[in-house]
Amino acid sequence: MTSENSKTNTQTAVEELLDILDLEVLERNLYRGRSPKTGWQRVFGGQVIGQALVAAQRTVPEDRHVHSLHGYFLRPGDPSVPIVYEVDRIRDGGSFTTRRVIGIQHGKAIFSTSVSFQIQEEGLDFHMSMPNQADPETLMSEKELKSKFMEFAPENVKAYWKRERPIEVRATSFEHFISNKKLPPEQYVWVRATGPIPENQALQAAVLAYASDMTLLDTALYPHGRKVFDKDLQVASLDHAMWFHRPINMNEWLLFAQDSPNSNGGRGLTRGSLYTRDGLLVASCAQEGLIRPRDPNRTNSGMPKKQS
Repeated sequence: MTSENSKTNTQTAVEELLDILDLEVLERNLYRGRSPKTGWQRVFGGQVIGQALVAAQRTVPEDRHVHSLHGYFLRPGDPSVPIVYEVDRIRDGGSFTTRRVIGIQHGKAIFSTSVSFQIQEEGLDFHMSMPNQADPETLMSEKELKSKFMEFAPENVKAYWKRERPIEVRATSFEHFISNKKLPPEQYVWVRATGPIPENQALQAAVLAYASDMTLLDTALYPHGRKVFDKDLQVASLDHAMWFHRPINMNEWLLFAQDSPNSNGGRGLTRGSLYTRDGLLVASCAQEGLIRPRDPNRTNSGMPKKQS
């Protein structure tokens, strides 16, 4: 793993993402991962999911591929220190393998996940059809978005969009981002890596896990006319689940179709489906997040959760 001191200034965002996913081996079942220096006060949740998945993958045979993971965010991650991942080899069965991974900082667990792997098998095959949405080439790129809207955006939004990111997001609609209008609880965005990802399914799955935490929780705020950047809201992921259905290629556009069936009690539930350009469902995910009004008597411990 490339250390922070040896990382060159010419490293692209995708190269840095691949670097932070290349965990350092400390001992059998123990791995260490770093966080990029972004200026954020909390570790991006997708990074922790991706690194935990890589740690689990390192302990299973290559012919067993991840088919599901279920994780809980227990404490905010500190980007100034490494995260140690401890893998518990729960079960090695004839077809399925199960691992439990704990992410640790400052002697305390910050993330816990169970990951299940399966050998490749044939079986009944069906998936729901992809929603009809505009092609990504017809949508505004992030570069065009920045040049058109960033001049008028709040400073925290500018900071979020300013730095180079490993995943490009092209939204099919910008109404949510430029108004406080209450909208139907659904969102459609195209996602793709901004640089080449090796054709390795374990690594492709880890990159998708990283990307799956982007934009998802914001969907729960659509019917309320609110955004994750609203300073009077406390927004953070509480848990995250993924199901991997088919081979993944993060070098090509995937449609991330999201909806939010419920929000109450200071929490919002969101669901997502990821489709290839030709309509093949490759993965599904679900997340519940904290979306409660911020207590004005408490110190703000960091910026909004959603970033890449």
